[in-house]
Amino acid sequence: MVLSDVVNTFGQDLLRRYGERVHKLAINAGFTCPNRDGSKGRGGCTFCNNVSFSPNARQEPDIAAQLQSGRKVLARRTGAKKFLAYFQAYTNTYANVDDLDRLYRQALSEPDVLGLSVGTRPDCVPPAVLDLLKSYQDEGYEIWLELGLQSAFDHTLEKVNRGHGFGEYRAALRAAHARELCVCTHLIVGLPGERPQDSLQSLFRVLELGVEGLKIHPLHVVKATRLANQWRSGEYQPLKMTDYVETVAGMVAHTPEDVVYHRLTGTAESRILLAPHWCSQKWRVLNAITHHLETLELRQGSLASRLSRAANAE
Repeated sequence: MVLSDVVNTFGQDLLRRYGERVHKLAINAGFTCPNRDGSKGRGGCTFCNNVSFSPNARQEPDIAAQLQSGRKVLARRTGAKKFLAYFQAYTNTYANVDDLDRLYRQALSEPDVLGLSVGTRPDCVPPAVLDLLKSYQDEGYEIWLELGLQSAFDHTLEKVNRGHGFGEYRAALRAAHARELCVCTHLIVGLPGERPQDSLQSLFRVLELGVEGLKIHPLHVVKATRLANQWRSGEYQPLKMTDYVETVAGMVAHTPEDVVYHRLTGTAESRILLAPHWCSQKWRVLNAITHHLETLELRQGSLASRLSRAANAE
């Protein structure tokens, strides 16, 4: 059994809809973040060293060159010939709308790019930016707005210095849906002070509002972060892989079948990863999630009927 037998994965969803493999190509367009430049805060989230989330984080913002580099890698690995340009590093809506249009258009001008996936924060999607993304969708491009929520609990978001709350996420989601934009919400399992049931409650709150896609990440401890200092001092203990696998499998089973999972784990480069070491082993984690679901005779949606009851009990 493979992951896509029990989970509605983004790769398989694209294959069904386009009739061929479509892959994301990660782009660093040179953005910063309001939680770094002083408008919201400085230093960013306690866990954030963006190199750990973006393989292109050190590249110059030459979008055509980055796309070409990504093509070469994927050509060897998968043979994919169609792509989504994934604006990934930092906050990719945090600029003047004319500058955003120029950058996004550079990616969309490539003949093999079918659309955009734009990673950002819930507090950085003003109406003009959403209207811009909607205009591309109206032209026939595939558009995904990726909102980094991480947790639905404001006390957790404050603890990791996120700089926004669940209210901003709710408002951004509703504004995106008013324009019929697809949203992929990011959640992190293993945040300081959170238990597995807290991750499940975050999922319930997101699903209750409605969402088209989800990404789940384990919390990495990487170099040059405040979380690394907390880990060294014993203030933070990372999740064990078995705990992560069980938590994510439970989240998947409670997720309706029509929601697309863009990711179920995340990795960090070994040169900056401090803990937990299993975060460098993507396929080991994915295979373990698949096996755990199979062992329990579960799949995505198996427990989704309990969603409303659990959400009301919160």
